[in-house]
Amino acid sequence: MRARRLRTVLIVLAGIGVALAGYLTYLHYSGTEVPCSIKGNPCSQVQHSQYSELAGIPVALIGLLGYIAILGSLLVRETETSRFATAAFTLGGFGFSAYLTFREVFTLEKICEWCVGSAILMTIMMLLSLWRFLLPGRPATPTAGPPSELASGEEELGDEPQTSQALPTSS
Repeated sequence: MRARRLRTVLIVLAGIGVALAGYLTYLHYSGTEVPCSIKGNPCSQVQHSQYSELAGIPVALIGLLGYIAILGSLLVRETETSRFATAAFTLGGFGFSAYLTFREVFTLEKICEWCVGSAILMTIMMLLSLWRFLLPGRPATPTAGPPSELASGEEELGDEPQTSQALPTSS
């Protein structure tokens, strides 16, 4: 997958994450019951458990801020540093999500479909962002000249190699 397409997919996924975490943050602060299709509404039980806040901050808000940070790292000019930041944010988000999933399953013994959706989303984003960071190719920022002036044989980061054959010229 080309780096540009990978970045676009990550932007869309981060946007979905912002919407999901934003909705859960809204539900937390509005006091509205969390909708859940599972009998007994375990989502509401998870949302009101002692693990729904960290130092008095709702984990939904922490997730929202995390998704916003990921989205921000994707919207800035692409450099090795910005790709590293995206990978670091998603890796941190994955770790936090794994911890919360552990608490949900083994401590609370409840499964919240919203939490599972966010965990799956973060896992996919982490894998894609690591792949994007580790893609072979030249640095995203050229050392000399505008990006359109690549030396012959160089290719854009993540682009499939272009084969060109020079036509013989007669003198």
